[in-house]
Amino acid sequence: MNQVNLSRGESGIATVTIDRQKQLNALDDATVALIRQTFEEISADDTIKVVILTGAGDRAFVAGADIQELAQQDALQARERALVGQAAFSAIENCGKPVIAMINGFALGGGCELALACHLRYASAKAKIGLPEVTLGIIPGYGGTQRLQRIVGRGLALEMILSGEFINAEKAQQIGLVNGVFDPEELSAGVMAVAEVIAQRGPKALTFAIDAVIRGGEAPLEEGLAIEADLFGLTSATEDMKEGMNAFLEKRSPDFQGH
Repeated sequence: MNQVNLSRGESGIATVTIDRQKQLNALDDATVALIRQTFEEISADDTIKVVILTGAGDRAFVAGADIQELAQQDALQARERALVGQAAFSAIENCGKPVIAMINGFALGGGCELALACHLRYASAKAKIGLPEVTLGIIPGYGGTQRLQRIVGRGLALEMILSGEFINAEKAQQIGLVNGVFDPEELSAGVMAVAEVIAQRGPKALTFAIDAVIRGGEAPLEEGLAIEADLFGLTSATEDMKEGMNAFLEKRSPDFQGH
């Protein structure tokens, strides 16, 4: 069985599952490479509208990086590993499709960073989330120091990173790290319901909206507004825009084709 499995479901909703259950789905180098490859495939597949990313089993989303590999690295190898991991996770963030992290258990270290690269995050009530790298004498290297502060703010990000302690799902929702929390037996259905709503929207609009939020959020307000205006203009040149407007005026559901 592959370590990263892509399954295509109905309504354009795909599921990516990290499957190394014996290792609590920990990310070794091979798995990181497969994640990048999978999301590059997703980016090029117009039949996929929304992606759900999760871990196999009911214990872990991803319980971190593979410590056996990290323990053997020198400074140059560590830097290269970080760059490779960052590129893989950026492939998720920039795949052009909404990606929802379904956090079904431990999301620690690289697992937390993997969830941070997704656009939305929903957690099981039993989930534990954290960046414990400092307890190993290192720091997050797959984007955690940058994405976490952009999501929850600098103070809360530093508290999590410097303490290395885990937080529960309820706390994660309180600080805005996850969008919602479900009882474990309701997590899959709850996340699928969110994905089904999003999958009904215009694919081009979804892509441009994600781009506006990500690029604009990292820019000064004036520049962000310019990015938004440019992308607003591009959406108005699409067939989906015409279909959406006509459907509204004709009081029917739109039939978006992603053009």
